[in-house]
Amino acid sequence: MTRFNPLSDENAGADQHSAALVYVTEAFAEAILAGIESDSFAHAALSAAFCELVATYGEDIVASFAESLPARVRAGEFSTSARH
Repeated sequence: MTRFNPLSDENAGADQHSAALVYVTEAFAEAILAGIESDSFAHAALSAAFCELVATYGEDIVASFAESLPARVRAGEFSTSARH
């Protein structure tokens, strides 16, 4: 089974990933300017992202990907600030 990794160059080019991240970041900024709390927007964005991933890859592959998230979060992969 091919392991799904949305940050891998095998699934999308680095340029496409960077461009998509710009769009998402801009959407976050617009939502905050509209008065939506960032954590509410983040939860909605995750829900939308997982719906799209499941539609594209199926439940089993996305579930396997989701199982890798706790270790990646703890390792600081998604942190934007310096780790202590």
